[in-house]
Amino acid sequence: MSGAGGVVLVVVDLQNDFCDASAAARHGSDPRVLAEAAGAAAGVVKQARGAGVEVVFVRFLGDVGHQGPSWRRRDAGLGKRPKCVSGSRGAEFHGVTPAAGERVFTKYACFDAFLAKGFERYLRERGVVRLVVAGVFTDVCVDSTARTAFQKGFEVSVLTDCTTPLHLPAPVVLSFMERVYGARLTTRADPELWAVYPSTEEEPSQPSMRPAGPAPVTSECTPG
Repeated sequence: MSGAGGVVLVVVDLQNDFCDASAAARHGSDPRVLAEAAGAAAGVVKQARGAGVEVVFVRFLGDVGHQGPSWRRRDAGLGKRPKCVSGSRGAEFHGVTPAAGERVFTKYACFDAFLAKGFERYLRERGVVRLVVAGVFTDVCVDSTARTAFQKGFEVSVLTDCTTPLHLPAPVVLSFMERVYGARLTTRADPELWAVYPSTEEEPSQPSMRPAGPAPVTSECTPG
């Protein structure tokens, strides 16, 4: 079981190629916004550790050899270079280092953390019921992860101060996740950040334990 009774902090793609000043400049966004979100994400890692909550890291490796044909075609058309290439500084974690015993799952040129080998199985084995998500980018890998988590039955909380979008306005992306995935939008200052909320749904009825077989044959006796 995870440290806070079924809750884990999932840190998505907090890596240099996505978080340093050159990344902000390349994407045309305000470097301060990205720096603040990355710094807050690193801060909530310390907060989780202090509360005894397990931290799970997800990283991206975008080597050309990991890319599918559609990914390579897109990059060629847009003139995009591979991000977070294996062994490069850009692939290293930004502002945070996984501690001994903390799990790191790797996505190979894909957005969704659930496509990282062993990620879902690990959550199930640990009895996780809710993911608290931080990292980048809100409208890409964070959204992809939250979407799949919802579809697989996990509760999702998104830390709005520990993420920032790349392409779309933050209110639009966050509102979408709240409406469509039932995501709980909160911040690292939330006093109930690591709480597990009791389910309000009814337990499914249990199937009959009687062995399956042919229906009993009955006969009617007519007096006479």
